[in-house]
Amino acid sequence: MAAQLDQAPLTGVAWASSPGAAPFGWTPITSTLEGATANFGKGFGQKSGYVLCITSTAASETSPGDVVADVQILSEKTPLPSGYVYIREFLEPKTSISKKKRICVKLVPLGVAELVVFDIMLSGKSKVVPCYMKIGEISSFAVWCKKGHLLKPKPLPKPRNISPAMKGLSLETTDQDNKKTEFSSEKSLTRIGSKHVSLKRDDSIYDTSNLYGISAMDGVPFALHPKFESSITTGTNAFSIFTDLNIKSLADIEKEYDYAFVVERTAAARLPPSIC
Repeated sequence: MAAQLDQAPLTGVAWASSPGAAPFGWTPITSTLEGATANFGKGFGQKSGYVLCITSTAASETSPGDVVADVQILSEKTPLPSGYVYIREFLEPKTSISKKKRICVKLVPLGVAELVVFDIMLSGKSKVVPCYMKIGEISSFAVWCKKGHLLKPKPLPKPRNISPAMKGLSLETTDQDNKKTEFSSEKSLTRIGSKHVSLKRDDSIYDTSNLYGISAMDGVPFALHPKFESSITTGTNAFSIFTDLNIKSLADIEKEYDYAFVVERTAAARLPPSIC
């Protein structure tokens, strides 16, 4: 079943003794799909009948609490299923509804509703209504309902709280090949391969123009190791402790840790073929 984009879910189904007896916000179903008068109960000596009515979230002036998740037609001796209620009745004096077949609905809170009823339609018993599901038959009418998945707006994440300490830090990546590594209180450039990582004291570590972004650094405090805290001053030599940092190239690392596995290959060559 596709999600409904242009329809509001039903919030109630009811009987009314006449179209005029339906309260404000309720829509009486006065005709069938073929155009015949949809008057239940009239005939067999009864001069008056009753009509089926529906109402939806579109007709509600306030936020609806419940919506219709399912509709069923029960025979007189069928017990009411758990979670269902019989539909309401808006009747004039001396008017009654037949109990041989009764309509019940299942109401669920709007916030947890997924599959809901968007419309109810009546037709002749031999008619097939596309995109609608047949609930059953009452009198000379077939009752159909249209179900679908309720679209819900996606909740927005809460704005992140960025501490002043985090706003004073920044990480930037720029292409500055063949440039000399510099350390200062305003900018620190560390060569990593062909990239340089720039640290700016006055920039923010986050893009504060979009506080709804998600970052892996959320909630992670920034702190130096205690052995470096006493060496840092607030002058131009704030990053001087990093001047002796030796950053090895990929070739240096491969040269230092290169291992040819000669012993292992020699031992493997001496094993009998069955073990290999």
